[in-house]
Amino acid sequence: MTQWVYIMASRPGGALYVGRTAHLRDRVEAHRAGMSAHTAKYKIKTLVWFEPHEDFEAALKRERSLKRWRRAWKDALIMVSNPHWRDLAAAIPE
Repeated sequence: MTQWVYIMASRPGGALYVGRTAHLRDRVEAHRAGMSAHTAKYKIKTLVWFEPHEDFEAALKRERSLKRWRRAWKDALIMVSNPHWRDLAAAIPE
């Protein structure tokens, strides 16, 4: 089963959330519904970056790595594929 590592944001330059899931579409909806305390508190509702991984271990390793990255590095990662910080939820593969 494909695992997803993703970044959600409140706005460009705002609060970020890095996560990992097997069901990206459902997880994004859960964040938007306020089911995560951190994302609800900081109004983090926009999916700005995601990538697939073949297995749980690879996704877990990548998520933990990204969480240790400096903010500028995360911003640069987002800017490469989504320079306008648009919501990518509609681009999630079925």
